[in-house]
Amino acid sequence: MNLFDAHSIVADLGLIGVLGIIFAETGLLIGLAFPGDSLLFIAGVAASGSGAAILGDAHLSTVALLIGAPLAATFGGLVGYFFGEKYGRKLFDRPDGRVFNHQKVLTTEKWLRKYGTGRALILARFVPFVRTLINPMCGVVGVDKKKFFFYNAVGAVIWSELVIGLGFILGEKLKGSVDSYLLPIIALIIFASLIPVIIEIFREWQTRKHHK
Repeated sequence: MNLFDAHSIVADLGLIGVLGIIFAETGLLIGLAFPGDSLLFIAGVAASGSGAAILGDAHLSTVALLIGAPLAATFGGLVGYFFGEKYGRKLFDRPDGRVFNHQKVLTTEKWLRKYGTGRALILARFVPFVRTLINPMCGVVGVDKKKFFFYNAVGAVIWSELVIGLGFILGEKLKGSVDSYLLPIIALIIFASLIPVIIEIFREWQTRKHHK
């Protein structure tokens, strides 16, 4: 069993393993190393009829997966927020930390001001590492709890259902190894989620250019 491999998690641990990893990846800082998009995609394939056979007869309940995944991602985000609120200042207030440092806090504050809490949290769900770090950072910078709870849940639902849905649909059409489809799909998801950010960066560059 390999906790860092989506195939292994689905085949060896089943639904409980998938939900546990999704919770950890979005709620615990150790989740930075866990698969997120790829796991949901493979889980979606396993929930489909013909796709499950490609994964060595690994099969997941479609209903349980569609209900459980967004719940696991939502609760993971809440745990991350409360962890950041209580312990985050000590953890992130280190200028020399590679992953956890004060610069990350300043960057998060700027991100939230620029894009707003809702858009920032929803977009972060589709970006590896960011979806793990933004939750405790929201706790650190003191994002309004009610606003965080709402958009955390919305982002969890959109992210998990979209990626699972893609895996399920393609699982019904796959005729070969899922690996040949996995990386292009994940890359497409990440690229699509970054389009608004790219547009905003371009607009900011244009504004600075005109003011020179």
